[in-house]
Amino acid sequence: MSNLVLPLRAFALAGLGCALVFVLNNFITQLAGWPGIAPLFGGTEEAAGFLSWLQLAFYLVVALALMAWVWRGNNPRKEIWLTGEICSYIVRFGFWAVLLIGVVDASIAFLNVEGFLEPLFGEENTKKLVRAEWRILHIHYPLLALALAIAAWARGLAVVWLALLIVLAELLIVISRFIFSYEQAFMGDLVRLWYAALFLFSSAHTFAEEGHVRVDVFYASFSARTKALINALGSLVLGMPLCWAILLRGLANKASIINAPIVSYEISSSNFGLYAKYLMAAFLLIFALSMLAQFTTVFLRNLAVLSGRLDPKEIYPDHEPMHGMADTLPHGER
Repeated sequence: MSNLVLPLRAFALAGLGCALVFVLNNFITQLAGWPGIAPLFGGTEEAAGFLSWLQLAFYLVVALALMAWVWRGNNPRKEIWLTGEICSYIVRFGFWAVLLIGVVDASIAFLNVEGFLEPLFGEENTKKLVRAEWRILHIHYPLLALALAIAAWARGLAVVWLALLIVLAELLIVISRFIFSYEQAFMGDLVRLWYAALFLFSSAHTFAEEGHVRVDVFYASFSARTKALINALGSLVLGMPLCWAILLRGLANKASIINAPIVSYEISSSNFGLYAKYLMAAFLLIFALSMLAQFTTVFLRNLAVLSGRLDPKEIYPDHEPMHGMADTLPHGER
């Protein structure tokens, strides 16, 4: 077992790194027109060029860097902390993205419905704002970049606030409908956008906190080491492959279930609704990547228990459920 621990840790971290590169390469290929790595393996009739080799190099550099870090550092706590931080950052980015785009897009939709867009922004700009491609490229994408920056600065799992935002948005619908007899398509779209985000973004945190429903017949009576073995194997054999299956099937080509809405800038059928339907397909990416990072955290944490690098009582004190993401931090960084 001791001979396999280091390769398994390196494999787990390299797999997570390659998943992040896979998503990045997908968007570079689909949105920027790069060839991808398929030409290198005869996947297309297009000849392999410099850009294909560069995209392949992204995988190699990230995987080798992470494996070298594992071999040189040999510190399971830092590896566990890193994967937990990656998971938290992905979820924070998703929260800020749907918050910013939801509020801004709903505001534009309201001004459009009430006829305020043209007086405020002029006829030419109004025509641009009601075009899905222009609004997504010039408003949504900058907001996504802003969400990336805010997520790096604002700590904590902000996604829990989505529950409150959904309640407030639904309350606004009830008040406006039954008191003022006023309701527009963008109001329902906003609730659905945030509701879908709540379920898919919070899955990794719920998993970390043992919040999912568990049908427990034998598990509670197992020793800490047996629990660690079960959770490590479950993460490696069931959890990580499931996340990879979502990524591979969803990003297989331009017509796949995730790529197609994003590439075509899919929006709701109403011109007065939110132009964010394509984002709901992208939610699957947030779910798959955050869950993959959390499965990697669970795998590394339990592998450290099995290898004797981590005290089982730190994870399974008195046979209680596992602690969450905060407990993956090294003692000096809490």
